Amino acid sequence: MDLSTTYLGMKLKSPLVPSASPLSESLDNIRKMEDAGAAAVVLHSLFAEQLAAESEDLDASLSHGSESFPESLSYLPEPAEFHVGPEGYLEHIRRAKEAVGIPVIASLNGSTLGSWTAYAREMEQAGADALELNIYRIPVDPALPAKDVEQSYLDILEAVKKTVTIPVAVKLPPYFSNLANMASRLAAGGAAGLVLFNRFYQPDLDIETLDVAPRVVLSQPHEQRLPLRWIALLYGRVKTSLAATTGIHFAEDVLKMVMAGADVTMLCSILLMRGIDHLSTLEADMRRWMEDHEYESVEQMKGSLSQKGCGN
Repeated sequence: MDLSTTYLGMKLKSPLVPSASPLSESLDNIRKMEDAGAAAVVLHSLFAEQLAAESEDLDASLSHGSESFPESLSYLPEPAEFHVGPEGYLEHIRRAKEAVGIPVIASLNGSTLGSWTAYAREMEQAGADALELNIYRIPVDPALPAKDVEQSYLDILEAVKKTVTIPVAVKLPPYFSNLANMASRLAAGGAAGLVLFNRFYQPDLDIETLDVAPRVVLSQPHEQRLPLRWIALLYGRVKTSLAATTGIHFAEDVLKMVMAGADVTMLCSILLMRGIDHLSTLEADMRRWMEDHEYESVEQMKGSLSQKGCGN
């Protein structure tokens, strides 16, 4: 039985890929991911603010435009909370590449053009097999037109593509007025893959302290419906790899996403809840289901329930 798939031009042994999370900060965890069946790993994100801090521009970068993006900025880590600086991140890439044989995908998190785009070249030189742009932007300025928001994604992609030769994926939010058009424009702009979807932290309020209380809520299976729908709609219509993330907890979820048209499924919350070894459970359950239903390969089922492949 062949579970292999292709993502960002890379041949992977299965669609199971741990997404960016604190788990990948540890080399031991990355080794465990490979041993448990991970086909690749997306490293935890390097935040743009870390790069700004390195050049002593942190205060200016955090305060500039804060009226426009208060939510986005308030949910990025404070400087003291960064677990690893830029140089440490590059070293982590090098050590991860030495430690495992699966592809290592670096992740950059930011909201605007800046020095972090050029930093992508150093990630490539450190050995990253691909780069995921985790563009974290929540536009709240009433004077900012939608077309400018969309153009900022294209500008960031263009700037990064000029600095690297490795494949670049873009992690998208679902909030564009015409997501299909945006996906098509990013593909035309050189995005080798689209990751659907970025899951922004939502603010909560503490009525006793009268303050904002950021609380991370792990995804639940019902949340997969949104990426499931859009992957099914985009499959065969955009010339780029498609990665599904959010709410993927069990083998059935992985199989659904593949049938909708996903090349890979990215896992985070379920690994935080059940541990890295859950990857081996997912693979075993996938194999069992495929054998019971007489599927010989992942490619055989890919896109079979997309809008392109399904009449209803």
